Amino acid sequence: MWEDPIVEEVRKARDAHAAQFNYDLRAIYRALKNEEAESGHTFVKLPPKRFDTREETLETREST
Repeated sequence: MWEDPIVEEVRKARDAHAAQFNYDLRAIYRALKNEEAESGHTFVKLPPKRFDTREETLETREST
């Protein structure tokens, strides 16, 4: 199987970063949020997207 050296490098970096936090996702999240807060940059928070949960029927599609 062919391996992409860039993908491999990214995976190693991701693993090394996660290892610093003992692979604890909450700790990784907190560290990233701290970095974000200390950066001084403004970040945009978008509202969650709402999806229409109604089932589209065949009749509805054919009538439009």
